Amino acid sequence: MKDHRGHGSRDLSPWQETARAFSTAVESGRVDLPLPGSGATLERLSALADLAGEDLSLARLGEGHADAIAILAELGGPSPQPGSRWGVWAANPPGPNVTAEPCGGGTWVLRGTKQYCSGARICTHALVTAAAADGQRLFAVRVAELQPRDGTWPATGMAGSDTLDVGFPWVVADPVGPPDCYTERPGFSHGGVGVAACWYGGARGVARALLGAATKRDVGPHALAHLGAVDIGLRTAWAALATAAREIDADPEDLRGDGPLRALRVRALTEAVATDVLARTGRALGAAPLGHDEAHSRAVADLTVYLRQHHAERDLARLGELIAECGAGW
Repeated sequence: MKDHRGHGSRDLSPWQETARAFSTAVESGRVDLPLPGSGATLERLSALADLAGEDLSLARLGEGHADAIAILAELGGPSPQPGSRWGVWAANPPGPNVTAEPCGGGTWVLRGTKQYCSGARICTHALVTAAAADGQRLFAVRVAELQPRDGTWPATGMAGSDTLDVGFPWVVADPVGPPDCYTERPGFSHGGVGVAACWYGGARGVARALLGAATKRDVGPHALAHLGAVDIGLRTAWAALATAAREIDADPEDLRGDGPLRALRVRALTEAVATDVLARTGRALGAAPLGHDEAHSRAVADLTVYLRQHHAERDLARLGELIAECGAGW
């Protein structure tokens, strides 16, 4: 597994290491990906998977940046400046949140606290959802004007993603699109498939420890059985992602209305495969790589946290609801 950490990085915190790698990725054009539905969606998903196989915290920021660029293009938002680093902060968990109020002349102000803001001290700009009188709105903000709350992500998993609570102290923001556009646009479902590609890439990265061990020594029949099952799972997940990419390119505006069902299916399958990869790799190899391989142990911790972006039974229930409504069975 690649590692973006170089000499002297021991003096940096995890998020500072990721900040350096993310800046390099943006400046080099590595995260300038084809837009969803552009005819090269599979190339986009493959790039996200490769990034995740290298470092999941870096992939979290790269995926957010690429998603923000796609959202701005889809909704006619401001053109990102060269070298700017974007995030998408749209989580709405229980607890504090951000509200928006117009203040004349097309200007809006945001105030409150947004949770789960990845790249809180790394991004230069962010797209942020906020509750307004006419619905949930999306805004573009400059991160320099915000107040990241140190210590609000004490976890080991995804430590490098710089995912903090962020305060909005009456911040001027630019509206992007009409009310409720963030979730109602076709690209919302397309973006959900991109996140699944990161989960897949992270799982593939974890599984490389098992593959590497099996190619170097006799790991025994039980570990080989786990490797076989991991191979089937990863190939199945990638086949689903590739099929989704073709379908998105064939219907980028989601005129058929298949987007939500497609995203839920692909995300549920990929999450299940990634969870199985974590379990099988651990059972096959035991504690050794977790205790002695820093990159592997970090990848396991990061993937465990990242997968919880899938809402488990809540998402499965929504999938079942859609299947029942449209009769999209087998």
